[in-house]
Parts: sequence; C-alpha cells; structure tokens
Amino acid sequence: MEQLEQQLQRYAELIVKVGVNVQQGQEVFISSQIETAPLTRLVAAEAYRAGAGNVYVDWNDDTVSRLKYDHAAPEVFSNFPEWETLKRNSFVERGACFISFVSSGPDVLKGVDPQRIGAYQKAAGAGLVNFRRAVQSDKVAWTVAAAASADWANKVFPGDEPELAVNKLWLAIFDAVRLHEEDPVEAWRAHDQSLHGKVDWLNGLRLRKLRYRAAGTDLTVELPDRHLWVGASSVTPDGVRFMANMPTEEVFTAPRRDGVDGYVSSTKPLSFAGNIIDRFKLTFALGRIVKAEAEEGEEILRQLVETDEGTHYLGEMALVPHRSPISESNILFYNTLFDENASNHFAIGSGYAFNVEGGKTMSPEELAASGINQSVAHVDFMVGSAEMDIDGYQEDGTIVPIFRGGNWA
Repeated sequence: MEQLEQQLQRYAELIVKVGVNVQQGQEVFISSQIETAPLTRLVAAEAYRAGAGNVYVDWNDDTVSRLKYDHAAPEVFSNFPEWETLKRNSFVERGACFISFVSSGPDVLKGVDPQRIGAYQKAAGAGLVNFRRAVQSDKVAWTVAAAASADWANKVFPGDEPELAVNKLWLAIFDAVRLHEEDPVEAWRAHDQSLHGKVDWLNGLRLRKLRYRAAGTDLTVELPDRHLWVGASSVTPDGVRFMANMPTEEVFTAPRRDGVDGYVSSTKPLSFAGNIIDRFKLTFALGRIVKAEAEEGEEILRQLVETDEGTHYLGEMALVPHRSPISESNILFYNTLFDENASNHFAIGSGYAFNVEGGKTMSPEELAASGINQSVAHVDFMVGSAEMDIDGYQEDGTIVPIFRGGNWA
C-alpha cells in the first residue's frame, strides 16, 4: 500500500508538471470520478505546490449517471444545462488549465436506450462547442490521464479478485506513463523529442495522400494542402508547453474532409458512451461514411455517426507502431486513451485546428475551407495491426513506404 501511495504521488507530480505544466497563479479545472478522489487530492495538492491560484474539481459518479439514464425524463437528455456551458467557458476565458481523469467502467451504460445516449452526446457536444474549440486549437493547456477504478479493472482483468485487479491496473497505468523510469519527467522530455522527430520527417515529405491496407481495410485518405503532422507536446499562445494525453505514442494529422474513400475495419473494441462497440467496419465515399456495420454495439455506432453532419466524416488520422509499449504489454484496456496508443487510429468528427498551417487563429469557416472537418464530437477508433501496410504518395507520384507490417518502414 505504501508503495502505491508513493507511485500515486509521483504520478500526480508528472500530471501537474508535464501534463498541464501549471503556471504561477493559474486556475486548474479537474474532472474526476468520486471513486478516484485519492489521486485527485494529490494532484490538487501538487498543483498548489506548483503555484496554482485555485483548483476546482468537477466531481462525477458513474452510479448516479446510470440512474439518470435509467430514470430521468426523456427531455433531460436533449437539454444540456446552460450553467455547465458557462462554467467551462468562464475557466477558458480566465486562462485555466484542464485535467480530465478517465476511469469509468466500459460497460457503465450497457443496456441503456441508445436514443438517450445519442441525444445527450449531441446536446453536450453543442453545449461545449466553445470549450472544444479552445482545446482543439491549443488556446488552453489540457491533459487527459487515467485513474484505476473497480469496474474498469474488472473489465481489464476479469479473472482476478477486485482488489488485485485494481492494483494491476494501477501498475499498467504507471508503466504506460513511464513512472518506472528513474526520472519520469526527463523520460517524457526524451519521448517528446523522439515523437517530434517522426513529425519532422512526415512534414518534410509533404504527402498528398496515404493508403492503408490490411485484412478488412483498404482505405485511401487525402490530406489538406497545408496539413501539419503533430505529436506529443503542444504549446499555448503564451508559450506554455503541455502534454494533451498521458500516455501518448502517436503522431497525427487531419484528413481532407471529402478525401476519404474505401473501407476500414476496427482491430480493438471501442468504449464509447458507456458501451462497447466491437468488430465494426466503416465504408467511405468522398469522405462520407456511407455504411456502418458492427457485430456488437451497432446501434450505438449508428447513433455516433448521426450525432451531426460532421460525424459522417473523419477529423483525425494517427500513426502508432504495433511495437509500441502499450501494444507490447498485451493488455486490452477497453479505454481509448490507452488502446489508441497501441494502434493506428482515426477519429470520427472534428479535426484539430493545429493540423493545418495557421489553423490556431482560423475561424471555423476558415478551417472548413482548409479541409478540416467540423463537428460537436471527436471519437477515436483503432484500426492498426501487425499486418497493416501504409504508403504515402507525394505530389509527383512518388510512393514512400510509411508502415510495413504494422511498424514504421
């Protein structure tokens, strides 16, 4: 127990110093489940030690959330509270940084009417559109990190006693964020530099399109004229460097909204809106999803695609080698933060403004004109495998091998 507490303290320090890089006098907004309060308290304490002016915690509870979906009036799910919108927007305006802990059980909303889930996803997406734009254009420092919970741990390690499963999940989280290193902060700096090396190489190629091929996948993805690959750390307008995801193993860019054709099959389950979507296939024509099939969770998948017009298109394409640390752990996390960093992936919905030159200062209309998809949602799904080959095509038709056998070529 004492060793776990020591590791949690180191983890809290890493989140504050590397994740959001808290500045003197800055406000910190934390989203957390009540079950993970011990870590949240450690992060709050570490933030104050780093000079935070105020730490605000937005508490949630999976049990209460499930009660709401089971019993609340139908109109509740179509009306996102205005005070929730104002709360997030006010923290953005004051220059706060944002820490979000993912810890929910992947099946917390299993069996809930998909119409209720779809209505809430649409309402929440519209209510938080300004907050999402701030995040997707690096106007604020933010990070998504993980905290172990009993429901999540039991899904990942179903054969273990609950306490053992939670401890094993904590250890897996610690490994993924490099806490095993003698100096985790320095290890993250070195990792950041390594990923930026891949970014520089890809940006130097000035690719026009990529073609993905594997079992169940043959997809061509065109890129915007002024696309940018990015990875690892980001920088706010004030020059503060932060790490949006912990862990992260990806480099990514945005596809051209109308430039996706072919079909792609998932290679890992997608935990979305308290449900599992698994063994699914999406077919595209001129960028648009024209067919969505799934062996598990098909109705939830269709609700996702129907969230708004933008969720009929892709907003992100990310490259992650099969020989990444999380993939080689052979743990299926049922959590996108981890599983997307073990696999090449795409995202349904909005693209990031910083994936096109000058995008951070563009209006939504200018981003759309540059080929970046606009939506109230952004949902990653995993497609990579040890069999995947990816070719890049340059302006003059030169073909550059990007991935062979699931890894960097």
